Amino acid sequence: MIWGNLLSSLFSEINNLTFMVMEKITERRKHFLHTNVAGFMYWDGCEAFSRLEIGTKLEMVREADNKHDCDAVALYYKDYKLGFIPGSENEIFAQFLDMGHSDLFEVRVCRLCPDAHPERQVYINIYIKRNEK
Repeated sequence: MIWGNLLSSLFSEINNLTFMVMEKITERRKHFLHTNVAGFMYWDGCEAFSRLEIGTKLEMVREADNKHDCDAVALYYKDYKLGFIPGSENEIFAQFLDMGHSDLFEVRVCRLCPDAHPERQVYINIYIKRNEK
């Protein structure tokens, strides 16, 4: 009886570990950065705010000719320019985008704070997507 319980417990643990390993192998993205949208009040943020929801997908657009920040990466929702990835966080994204890796990242709205200062109204998560090739 003791051996039966021990074996049952062991097989259960093996199944759990196998599931955890398979889950890690098949994850489609990995969290990379959580940050606010910088410059939200200076662009189309106010016009687009009511259209945004948690989980809304945004697009990164490189602005290499930006006179204020040579590493500028703008964030768009459809045709609305919401602002930028903050300057303290944008260099790595600028480099990847400059090298043609625009499909490497996924940007999603993760928090909306309508009563906060405009620079703190929209927060995003940036994920690294799994290479499916």
